[in-house]
Amino acid sequence: MAKLSQEKTEALLRRFGIPFPKRLPARNEEQAVLCARKLGYPVVLKVSSPDIVHKTDAGGILVNLENDEEVRNGFRSIMKSAKKYNRKARINGVDVFKMIPRGTELIVGLKKDPQFGPVIMFGLGGIFVEVLKDVSFRLAPLTRKDASEMIREIRGYKILEGIRGEKPANIKAIENTLLRFSDLVMKKPDIKELDINPLFAYDNKVVAGDVRIIV
Repeated sequence: MAKLSQEKTEALLRRFGIPFPKRLPARNEEQAVLCARKLGYPVVLKVSSPDIVHKTDAGGILVNLENDEEVRNGFRSIMKSAKKYNRKARINGVDVFKMIPRGTELIVGLKKDPQFGPVIMFGLGGIFVEVLKDVSFRLAPLTRKDASEMIREIRGYKILEGIRGEKPANIKAIENTLLRFSDLVMKKPDIKELDINPLFAYDNKVVAGDVRIIV
């Protein structure tokens, strides 16, 4: 099994209608600055390495960088942390993204069950997913009813409805993403694992924040 490259991952998601923020690769800190200027501040830097799956654990993600100096320092910090995390990792530099607004963090995932086949998971995402374990499951392919029930089954559904002045998430957009995810899974049987975490949910759309695909 192998991890799909960032370029192929993004292309696959967009092909199936799952939005992903624009990415510009940078191999050194000066390239990172030029990419950040092109995208417009603030930006996010993520380590680019096929050998580092959990970028946060590796100190490989920095967010809300607001100027050239922060990007230069951020690039050096990520390189140092990533090499310390895995000295044998192949590191290609960083990927630069335009900073997107804070949204409700969700997760959509795929596991291949040896008996039942592709199983789709949905729940609250971000760095706390393994702690909260607030998720629901369905066998693929999903129907609209499946997607609707998966969303409403999680304990954190009230968060999606909007609490304490927060805008509610667009439930229809989340349902559509689950259905597109299911379509991707069924049409690409060589995919063994697929995680979108986080999937940012807003009142008018959803956007994939980070994606991992194993084929």
